[in-house]
Amino acid sequence: MDLTQGSQELKINRAKKNMLWFGIVSLTMSFAGLTSAYVVSKERPDWIAAFEIPQAFYISLILIIFSSATVHFALRAIKKEKHSQGMLLLVTTFILGLLFVIFQFVGFSEIIKDGYNFTGPTSSITTSFIYLVVLLHVAHVFAGLISLLIVIYNHYKQKYKNGKTLGVELAATFWHFVDIVWIYLFLFLYFVK
Repeated sequence: MDLTQGSQELKINRAKKNMLWFGIVSLTMSFAGLTSAYVVSKERPDWIAAFEIPQAFYISLILIIFSSATVHFALRAIKKEKHSQGMLLLVTTFILGLLFVIFQFVGFSEIIKDGYNFTGPTSSITTSFIYLVVLLHVAHVFAGLISLLIVIYNHYKQKYKNGKTLGVELAATFWHFVDIVWIYLFLFLYFVK
């Protein structure tokens, strides 16, 4: 069977999208497992039911929602070949992502200031779970930031032309995923005490 270049490229693009979705489903299961363990553990007698989410996590929530909007509009601009607008929105998304990470660590410092550490005599199972889940999410945000840097570089080199925007699409999809995960984790920590 003779495959044309176009159909081969379509197959490769579909395979890359499928691999990303497979990864997203796997990561979703990981976060679901951790939050399920959180629910089971809250029945322990040493659980801190009155734990309050740090204020910095609220700011992180706003930042990540805005970053989801900016990456969405960046993709739209790049598809319309509005290169300057696309670059501005990509860089804005990257900066919002960095600020998100900074505020996550500010939130950790707020938790420590309240007397709760990740390990040791001043730790609790409650805060240890929170540290673990949030740090795991931050690791995935770092992966998203790296993919954004690659997309920014490729966009600067004008590689996304003539409808060839797969790299931006994959990065935007992954970025939306980490955004949705943070919204889920924030609401979970807010309501499940």
